[in-house]
Amino acid sequence: MTVFSVSRSRLSIAVALRRTLRPALLASAVAALAACAPLQPDRTEAPVGRARLVLPDAAWKDLGVVAADALPSPFRGAGLPLETRAAVLHDAQGQVLAAVLLQTNATNHPRTGAAWQTDCPREQGLLVDDRATSPVRVDCLRFKRWADQAGWATQQHPEMMRWLQAHKAVPARPYSHLSYRYGTEAGAFVQVHALADQRLLRPATRSNEEFLHAGVPARDWSRQVADAARLSTAMLDGHFALPAFPLPVPQ
Repeated sequence: MTVFSVSRSRLSIAVALRRTLRPALLASAVAALAACAPLQPDRTEAPVGRARLVLPDAAWKDLGVVAADALPSPFRGAGLPLETRAAVLHDAQGQVLAAVLLQTNATNHPRTGAAWQTDCPREQGLLVDDRATSPVRVDCLRFKRWADQAGWATQQHPEMMRWLQAHKAVPARPYSHLSYRYGTEAGAFVQVHALADQRLLRPATRSNEEFLHAGVPARDWSRQVADAARLSTAMLDGHFALPAFPLPVPQ
């Protein structure tokens, strides 16, 4: 049997080297990560609670933190503070094209046994995707194409619509509405609401074939938003990058 022995002096040298190299290696690792991360100076970023809202491009305008009653908390009971932030997108003429509100935990402190309003109601004319696999979780995506017709948005979300109207952030043309909620038993929560000019989500159609596939971009974009929001709850900085709309901004 071979026995490896290290003298006390050599051990001291090894420990000293490790202490010296560890900060250097850490600095190198941080530098490498910074080098790998793409620089995106054309994006708008804003903090919201424990999260970081990253908007697709600099054309978006941050509207700041939203009043607490604009998006009522879906948490049953007290003790789980949330924060909401809003942003708006204009075209070259200043018309509102889209607005987004992100609501999430105000802090990173967990809360066990969170009781959420777990309903994800289905409704005619809505895309509904309920992925909650447990009564203590929420994972609800709902998309309404004609959200401006018959006062639907105002009836469904009166507080939010009053806030958006007061801040002149409601699209002028026919718009769609996306809502997504995700919550866990540990108290992690994120909610996204978006109003978007239909021209950003649905291409013009010139044939039956194009008409049949016209809803695909909006469906895919909605699921991308849900994926990004869900992922943000697992990110240390709550990074939520709003996916770009599938169609270009109308000129």
